[in-house]
Amino acid sequence: MRLYMKEHLPLYLFVSVLFVMGVIFGALMVGALSPGQKEEMARHVNSFIQIVHQGDELGGQTTFRDSISLHLKWIGLIWILGLSVIGLPFIFLLDFLKGVLVGFSVGYLVGQLSWKGMLFAFVSIAPQNLIVIPALVLCSVSACAFSLYLVKNRFAQKRGTLYPTFVRYTSLTLCMAALLFGAAMFEAYMSPVMIKWVAPMLIAEAG
Repeated sequence: MRLYMKEHLPLYLFVSVLFVMGVIFGALMVGALSPGQKEEMARHVNSFIQIVHQGDELGGQTTFRDSISLHLKWIGLIWILGLSVIGLPFIFLLDFLKGVLVGFSVGYLVGQLSWKGMLFAFVSIAPQNLIVIPALVLCSVSACAFSLYLVKNRFAQKRGTLYPTFVRYTSLTLCMAALLFGAAMFEAYMSPVMIKWVAPMLIAEAG
């Protein structure tokens, strides 16, 4: 894995920078919301915090199924896009979009709840994304590398077999799927507990 990362370091840097740009863009989007949109989102956040504070059950099997389904669809789409050269721009678009989603979520919470919003984001968004984001970056780089290998193999005078490279590509994607399984478990069964810990601190601020 270390050799693979060293070999594809430029791709890792490019994908990582693209993701960071998405985070920045998502955070800036918060400032573009109209007062009505901010008020509507504030009501949803306040309602969620109130539900947590009242002790209603969160997470569980439904959350786990939704989470793992979303993660697997995301990396599955990246894997499919990596099988063709024309999929490269869409892989980059997905990485940027993921950054936008994370940046917007964290940016809104911090903008709405100040340091308490940062705390809320720390327990509700950050933990699983510490696994999800690296997994998506690895899948994206692997997909880009395989797509570029297809280009080289197509135009090379002596075409080699694609099978070993395809197996490595698919194996890495499956390994990342296993990590995302763990992230979904954490999101479904641990994040709700952590959110309940900080919910009392957020009631007055969210109100």
